[in-house]
Amino acid sequence: MREIVFDTETTGFKFAEGDRMVEIGCVELFNRVETGRTFHAYYCPQRDMPVEAFNVHGLSTQFLSDKPVFAAGVADLLDFIGDAPLIAHNAGFDFAFLNGELGACGFPPICTKTRMVDTLQIARSKHPGAKHTLDALCSRFGIDRSHRVLHGALLDAQLLAQVYVELMGGRQIGLGLLSDIVVADTGPVVASTPRIVRPPRVFAVPEGELRAHAAFMKGITDPLWGAVASG
Repeated sequence: MREIVFDTETTGFKFAEGDRMVEIGCVELFNRVETGRTFHAYYCPQRDMPVEAFNVHGLSTQFLSDKPVFAAGVADLLDFIGDAPLIAHNAGFDFAFLNGELGACGFPPICTKTRMVDTLQIARSKHPGAKHTLDALCSRFGIDRSHRVLHGALLDAQLLAQVYVELMGGRQIGLGLLSDIVVADTGPVVASTPRIVRPPRVFAVPEGELRAHAAFMKGITDPLWGAVASG
């Protein structure tokens, strides 16, 4: 099963009020194991960056000014995510911006009922009353986040991928992978060259060594293997 874990960074909280997505990071999972394939992009929002948002992710108006607009890179993003389920933390927020950007450039929205997986809701159902921020969940599952100084879409998606696997029961799913492997029947295995069978070698122990060993054994008192009855 292919799944995509993703995260976004934005200029604010509401796309409908003029905020825009400025970064997206995606991590591919197959059978809940990271494949190593990722997608990462920055987008020019064509507006200023509020200081409150800058303090969260550190993406300035100047840094984003030479980045492509979302419409210029949307094909690559859609090609990467395909028709896989999309996993995000507080997924309603990320889907609102993703679908808002898609709609603004003429693409249909991604269905939230069939493809949205919200790790925040999963965490709340599995651990009611606990803290459910990404940092708190990383601490719960022993996931190293020491390199997370500011929010970053790809870094947060990589951390969330590990959290998601733990929320879904860890990596036990991998134990069943062997049952899905189909081995082709290629017939009997035939050795490419005849097997050479060599006769066993017989090494006779010299009589002097046998007597020396017997004398040594007689000198051992209270052996670990117990007394040996004499014939």
